[in-house]
Amino acid sequence: MERQTLASKIEHIYEIMRAEGLTILDYVEQLSWMLFLKILSDREEERKLEAEVKGEKYVPIIKEEYLFHNWPKRFGVDSLKKVKDVKTFYDFITNELWPYLSSLGGTDELNKIGEIFSNVTVKVHDPHNLLEIFQNIEDIHKDDEDTHIMSQLYEETLMLMGREGGAAGEYYTPRPIVRFMVKVVDPRIGQTVFDPFCGSGGFLVEAYNHMYEQAKTAEDLRKLDKAFYGQELKTQAYLIANMNTLLHNVNAKLVKTDTFSEDLHNPGELYDVILTNPPFGGKIKESNLQNLIVKTRSTELAALQHVMKKAKPGGKVGIVLPDGVLSNVTKAYVKVRKELLEKNNVFAIVSLPQGVFANISPKGGSGPKTSLLFFERGKPTREVWYYELIPPNGKNYTRANPIKDEDLSDALKKFEAWKKYLETDDEEWKKKALSENSWVVSVEEIKEMDYDLSARNPNRKLMIEYPAPEKIIAGLEEKERKISELLGEIKSILGEKP
Repeated sequence: MERQTLASKIEHIYEIMRAEGLTILDYVEQLSWMLFLKILSDREEERKLEAEVKGEKYVPIIKEEYLFHNWPKRFGVDSLKKVKDVKTFYDFITNELWPYLSSLGGTDELNKIGEIFSNVTVKVHDPHNLLEIFQNIEDIHKDDEDTHIMSQLYEETLMLMGREGGAAGEYYTPRPIVRFMVKVVDPRIGQTVFDPFCGSGGFLVEAYNHMYEQAKTAEDLRKLDKAFYGQELKTQAYLIANMNTLLHNVNAKLVKTDTFSEDLHNPGELYDVILTNPPFGGKIKESNLQNLIVKTRSTELAALQHVMKKAKPGGKVGIVLPDGVLSNVTKAYVKVRKELLEKNNVFAIVSLPQGVFANISPKGGSGPKTSLLFFERGKPTREVWYYELIPPNGKNYTRANPIKDEDLSDALKKFEAWKKYLETDDEEWKKKALSENSWVVSVEEIKEMDYDLSARNPNRKLMIEYPAPEKIIAGLEEKERKISELLGEIKSILGEKP
C-alpha cells in the first residue's frame, strides 16, 4: 500500500471522527489506540511465524482471540467488512475487549497495555462509525515494504498533537533530526538514555534502534531492557509514548510528571545520555522557579539547565534549542551559557535553517529557527565545532519539502572527522572537519562575545553580483527611451488641449 493511499485512508477515518464531534486531540488519541491494536496484532503474527520457523512455542502477549486479525472469526466471517451485526461488534469492543485490556498486568509489556486502556475511553459512540473505522484500519496491510511506511505514518499522526499544542511550544522533532542527533551522541550498550520531555517517545525509539544494532549477546539485550527513561507532562502524549515505545519493542520507563518540578539543587538519578527537544516559548510556573539554579520563566533556558544537571560526569547531551537561547544578552541567559562552557565540553553546534520544523509547525508557517547543541559534562570547553546546514538545490524546507536523512550526511561526515580529532588531537582530522559549511571557534573568542554561541559562518561572505558594464549601459538606454516616449505622449496630450 502506497503512502498516499494510507494517508487518504487515515483522512477518511478522521472525517468519520469529526462527524462524531471529536476534536483533533480526541481523534489523534482514538486513532492511536486503534492503530496500536492493529500494529500489535501484526507484530504478534510476525512473532508467531518466527517461533514456528525456529520450532519454538509461540506465546502471544495477549489472548489470541483478542488480537485484531482474529476479531472477524467471532462473527463467523473472514473480514470485518462482512460483519453485519453492528451492535454486537460495538458491545465486543466496549464490554469485552476493553475490560480485558485494561486489566492486564504482570510484566512490563502487559503493565503498559493495562495502563493505556485504563486511561483512555472509546469516544466514538455510533456503532456504525466504530465498525467503519476498524474496517478501514483492517485495509492497512503490513508487509516488508509497509513496515517503515506504517511507522512513519503513525508518528506523523502523533505530530498532529504538536500542531494543536503549538501555543505551548510543542514541536515534534522530524525523524531525520532525531536520527542525526542519536548518531552524534552515539549511545552505547550499558549506558542509560533519558528524555525529560519525551513527547511521543521518538528519541527513545531511535536510540534503541541505534543501540540494538550493537547487541551481540543475551546480556547486551538485558542491558538494553533497562536503559531507557522518559518524562512527559501531558496525559495524551504520555499514553502515546507508551504505545509508541511498546510497538517498537522499547522497554522504556516512562513517568507522567512536570520535569520542571524537580529541584536541580539536589537532582536525583543521573543519566549517561540525554536526548531531547524541550517545549519552546512556554512559561515556568511560579512554584517551580525555586527549583532552578538560575531563575527564569523561559522553558527552553530552564530545560538547558535541567539537562546540564541530569547528565552524569562524562555523560553526553544532545538538545534542540531555539537560536535565542544561544544569543540572548540578558543576564540569566549569559550566566547559564557561561556555566555551560566552564563545566561542560560543548563539542558541536549545528545550525538548522528556517523551515526544518515547517512540516510539524502548529498553525502553519516555517516553524522556529533552531540549533542542535551537543556537550559532554564534566570538563570545560576548549573549542566548538560548528556546522551550518544549507537546504540542497537552493530550496527552502517547507511542509511540501521536508528535511531528509541524506541532507544531513555531509554534516555527519564532517562531525565524524571532528570526533576523530577530539580523540587523537591529530590536526589532519581537524582539517577534514572544516569546510564551507563548517568551522571551529575557540572558547576565548566566545567569551569575548559575552558567551554568545550563535553560529556565524566566517566562510559565507556576502556576495553582490553586478551586471556587466555593457548590460548596465543597455539598461540605462532602454529606460531613457521609455522616458522619452512618455514625455512625448504627455506633450501630445497637452498640445490637444484648448
